[in-house]
Amino acid sequence: MDTSKNIKYYNELDDEGRFDWPGKTSQRPAKKKSASATAASRDYIQEQDDSRRTFSYTYTAARFEEGWLLDSLGYFYEQHWISDVLRKIKGGKEASVYLCKAGEQVDTPLVAAKVYRPRMLRNLKNDQLYRLGRPVLDENGNPIVDLGMLKAQHKRSVYGEQIRHQSWIAYEFNTLQALHEAGVDVPRPYEMGNNAILMTYVGDERAAAPTLNSVRLPQDRIGPLFQRLVRNIELMLAHQVIHGDLSAYNVLYWEGDVVLIDFPQVVSPQHNRNAFPIFERDVLRLCEYFTQSGLRLDPGRLARDLWSAGGFPLRPEIPRAFLEAGGPDE
Repeated sequence: MDTSKNIKYYNELDDEGRFDWPGKTSQRPAKKKSASATAASRDYIQEQDDSRRTFSYTYTAARFEEGWLLDSLGYFYEQHWISDVLRKIKGGKEASVYLCKAGEQVDTPLVAAKVYRPRMLRNLKNDQLYRLGRPVLDENGNPIVDLGMLKAQHKRSVYGEQIRHQSWIAYEFNTLQALHEAGVDVPRPYEMGNNAILMTYVGDERAAAPTLNSVRLPQDRIGPLFQRLVRNIELMLAHQVIHGDLSAYNVLYWEGDVVLIDFPQVVSPQHNRNAFPIFERDVLRLCEYFTQSGLRLDPGRLARDLWSAGGFPLRPEIPRAFLEAGGPDE
């Protein structure tokens, strides 16, 4: 496919930052498609595999979004993981999440598809900090050993950026698999595509589960839920995983329980020399929410105690300014 056409196509995606909930109407006036935009969209869709062009769905996609979804979710449709895309439930700087009707491969009626924005449209200022000590993964989630591919991603060529983009996605999928099997409160991952991950949907037909930062917890749930999250952090450490961007914004709250989400930037506590400061920031940001909810906490001491209990040495080697930064996608 012509790269210049792809760049134009993705640059004209206009859904960044929007949240499309049932009954919500956009405050922006509708944009009329130009003749060139309509033709480009048609050309893009025609380049899809024939079977994907039969994939029609309920969700009304924004301008150019249709081609993006066909490319990202078409594989799930072909393999009967999904049968319909119902609506978008979250839009963001790194990815958008869509509610889908499950296909024959899944034993639940609804699933969530996390579709990543192209690398060129993502703003990951600090992603190299998270990649330290991580092998580059291929589209199957296996470490890449081909020297040509490794050289391409190191040089940050167009092909290399595609490899890095897929590796970022594969880390989230592999991490979800490992943590779900270990009993951590994360969505169950079903399948990974070239630009998307299919996983458990948390919510009901009316609305998706809210993030913890938007919830005021019942007084009797504050302490137990904090302890539940600390237990999740302990389990992750035991399985060599640091979330890397943990806060109340990346925890879903549904029917009294919590679910941790968004794991592409995971860090190894053993193989990343910046692991402890990143871990300490995770604990600090999570504690901020519960401190505001009334708990008396010492985040620094808690982080050190959890780290030491996991058997890891204290080696803070990056500036305090990083701990105050917004994270990998801000």
